[in-house]
Amino acid sequence: MLGWVIAGHDDYAQKMLDAIELRFGPQPQCSAVNFWEGLSTNMLSRMMCDALHHCDSGDGVIFLTDITGEAPYRTAALMNHKHEHCEVISGVTLPLLLAMLEQRENVTSEAFRQLIVEQGGEGVTSLWHQQQKNPPFVLLHRY
Repeated sequence: MLGWVIAGHDDYAQKMLDAIELRFGPQPQCSAVNFWEGLSTNMLSRMMCDALHHCDSGDGVIFLTDITGEAPYRTAALMNHKHEHCEVISGVTLPLLLAMLEQRENVTSEAFRQLIVEQGGEGVTSLWHQQQKNPPFVLLHRY
C-alpha cells in the first residue's frame, strides 16, 4: 500500500485527513503535517521526515501538498530525491483524495502520480511533471 503524507499550510492537512477518516475510518500509513505560520522550515523538514518513515511500508510514499512551490512542496521535493518510489503532488483537494483513496492499494507510486494529475485537472501537478517542463542543467565536458 502506498503511504500518504498530506502536508499544507495551517490546518489544511489535518482537516483533509480528518474528513477522510470520518468517512472511511482510520487510514493506515497516512499522516498529516501542518505548516503553521512561524514554524521553521527545518522543523517542517523534521516533521515530514518522521511522517515519511511512519507511512513507508516499502511500496512508496506520496506527498500530497496544497500549493506548488511553497514550503511543504519544497520540503517534500528535497525528500523525493533521497527515497525511491516517493512522489510529490500539489494542488490536491478533498474530493480528489476521496476519488484516489482506493488507488493506494492497487498501483505503483509512478502510476498513482500519473492518475492523480490526470484526474485532478489543471490545478494539480507533480514534481515530476514540473521537472519535465524544466529539465535539469547538464554540464557537458570536453575531453
